[in-house]
Amino acid sequence: MRHTGTLTPQFFVTAPQACPYLPGRQERKLFTALHGQNATALNDNLSQKGFRRSQNVLYRPTCSECSACLSLRLPVADFRPRRSQQRTLKRNADISRRILAAWATEEQYGLFRDYLDARHADGGMAEMDEIEFSAMIEETPVRSRVIEYRTPAEDGNRLIAACLTDILSDGLSMVYSFFDPTVRGRSLGAFMILDHLRIAAEAELPFVYLGYWVPGSPKMSYKAQFRPFEIYQGGLWRRIGDPADVDIDTDAADPQPILDQVAEITTGAV
Repeated sequence: MRHTGTLTPQFFVTAPQACPYLPGRQERKLFTALHGQNATALNDNLSQKGFRRSQNVLYRPTCSECSACLSLRLPVADFRPRRSQQRTLKRNADISRRILAAWATEEQYGLFRDYLDARHADGGMAEMDEIEFSAMIEETPVRSRVIEYRTPAEDGNRLIAACLTDILSDGLSMVYSFFDPTVRGRSLGAFMILDHLRIAAEAELPFVYLGYWVPGSPKMSYKAQFRPFEIYQGGLWRRIGDPADVDIDTDAADPQPILDQVAEITTGAV
């Protein structure tokens, strides 16, 4: 189904399908193509309105009976690591970081495959092959990087974590991260978020975007451990100190019509 506002871009809506986060729910997405000379500006603008990028598509949930998926970002200047996060940084002080062009390698795919098989064997990406992985990394019309994390030379300089990251005008967007599931004690997922906060601070970028947080979904609970954070709700970014303060509507009886959503989004979109 296509929906077009008075301004470009054009928006489309997916057919309902099973929600991957909340059992018994149906999800659908509002999305638009990302290409051409305005791709960077559009990615910046819509990321600030709760959208996420997947290759050359920008999307956000627009479920007819639920509004539990909340775009979440971390304000870099206000973040203070908790004691457990300080310990995570200390445990990984020997890890080296490399910021590379968005170009897939066999080594990255091997790590990605191990991660999926161990953590998300029943997920929507479980059958992704090497060609599809390369497309995920390389088919980007915006400024993207692959950030690799490796063990010290004495431990083989092994690739143990990586993240596909977009560089926005106001921050870093962690598009997709993965790590070695056999490495214990390093909390590599949390470490990559903490390190992105450091990178953003060094680059004087105000935010790190973590994608969607879904209260009540165990898969997404880790994102709320980084505080304070901001969520996009009701057309505004709201500062949250305690996740318990977040009021979500999992039974929206009167969702905003798609055309009204598009009209709000496209105002000043590019």
